[in-house]
Amino acid sequence: MGGEYVCTLSPELVQRAKDEINEVPERRAADIEHIRDWLKHQPHINARMDDWTILRFLRGCKFSLERTKEKLDMFYTCKTLCPEWYKNRDPQDKKMRAILELGVVLPLQGYDPMGRKVLFCRWGIFDPKEVTMDELIKSTSMIMDVLMDEDEQTSLVGINMLGDCTGLTFSHAIAFTPAHAKKSMVMWQDGYPMRPKGLNYINTPAAFDTVFNIFRSFMKEKMKKRVHIHGSDMESLYKQVPREMLPVEYGGTNGTVEEIKNYWLQRLDARRDWLLEDEKYCVDESKRPGKPKTSAELFGIEGSFRKLDVD
Repeated sequence: MGGEYVCTLSPELVQRAKDEINEVPERRAADIEHIRDWLKHQPHINARMDDWTILRFLRGCKFSLERTKEKLDMFYTCKTLCPEWYKNRDPQDKKMRAILELGVVLPLQGYDPMGRKVLFCRWGIFDPKEVTMDELIKSTSMIMDVLMDEDEQTSLVGINMLGDCTGLTFSHAIAFTPAHAKKSMVMWQDGYPMRPKGLNYINTPAAFDTVFNIFRSFMKEKMKKRVHIHGSDMESLYKQVPREMLPVEYGGTNGTVEEIKNYWLQRLDARRDWLLEDEKYCVDESKRPGKPKTSAELFGIEGSFRKLDVD
């Protein structure tokens, strides 16, 4: 979406935005302008200045102007301090294409009964010897960024995540280090204007607990309450994600995994220039007023947890 924001929400969703996140249509333009003006006065941030990008951050912060400023600064800072996830995001790069072709992370068509986008993930289908965790996270960030740019409802209602852990082994667990967990949780919780509303896991093998316990140690309390581990109980899952939302292979009627994957490959190809251009939006720590931020300060994991029990 370029320049000026045009609302695509239904009247019901406009009302929800008022009730749930303090969005007042009459004040929206002034709030966006306030944040844009603030960004122009930040010598260290090169940000996207269009209405839509700023509005997404306002929504992610329930229209608190101060929190929006903090989150925007954090978003561009994380992007800069994680070049392994945010540089060279080319969907046509040979290695990246092969990873995207696996379909590890796929937003499903439509929305669940609460209006949320369902993000379907298959954490055990890649080979950790062939694909590094950084490459996998980069491929996920590409899909998420395109989804959030293109899907207005998601910016308001948020995401319901469904992780199928079939095939997850201890090699996956070892590849996903505490440093990855800390970085991704800081990025998602403090940097993204995302509203993760549910985390559902199915087919969870022993290795899952190891990975998940690391993750959990960096989760905010409200996130911990949104976790549902269903094991192999599909009836329990359907209470959180209705059956018809799921791909055909999972007993649903929402397209095959292959069709959903091809849809997202097409979306990424269509947005290739945008993804490549996106890396220039970042921070220059040498220009930050006060003290520059460092990876150690933001993602340092010393002292966050003592010993990891793998037994």
